[in-house]
Amino acid sequence: MPNNNVFNPLSQPVYTSNTNTYISPGIVAPPENNAGSTGNLYNAGSTNSTTLGLLGGTVIATVQLANPAGSGKTLYVSRLSGGITVALNLLSSFSGSMSLSANGTLTSPTTLTSVNSNLSSSNTSVATVRFSATTPSGATPLMAMPLQAGPFLSNEFGRYVVPPGQAINLSVSGSLSVGGLLASTAYFAWWEV
Repeated sequence: MPNNNVFNPLSQPVYTSNTNTYISPGIVAPPENNAGSTGNLYNAGSTNSTTLGLLGGTVIATVQLANPAGSGKTLYVSRLSGGITVALNLLSSFSGSMSLSANGTLTSPTTLTSVNSNLSSSNTSVATVRFSATTPSGATPLMAMPLQAGPFLSNEFGRYVVPPGQAINLSVSGSLSVGGLLASTAYFAWWEV
């Protein structure tokens, strides 16, 4: 009996074939599909828009997704989205960034209402969602990246897990060197189990 390799070489990759697909079809879909149909997929976010003076400035939008201690559920981040909108009066130097961090404290936060993606569901989220026009203090950095003007979208498919008593923050920051209208937007989508 030959001792064949478990892992096939690049020229002969391992493949699978569904059999009897009429009786038990092989359907592969991300967890959000089931979470949405059962009424456990939620969205929340906000925009900070400011007209900057002659010397420019920075506009920040931070959304904090917090799972209260004792909630009995775990939050799974499905999607990060948002963007930076720029309307200039003069030529300007622009810079933008997005950062993801854990826990921390927001300055002067306002509470946001989460929206269930299943419009016929009466389920409400256990999460507390807050918005601030500043970055969180005392947060642990998870990721940072530069942004161009315009929208961004990052599908996470549950890559970031928020257990009870923890929080995750999405901060979007845009800066101009001269006057103009600048708007930063940050949104989370998540499901709960």
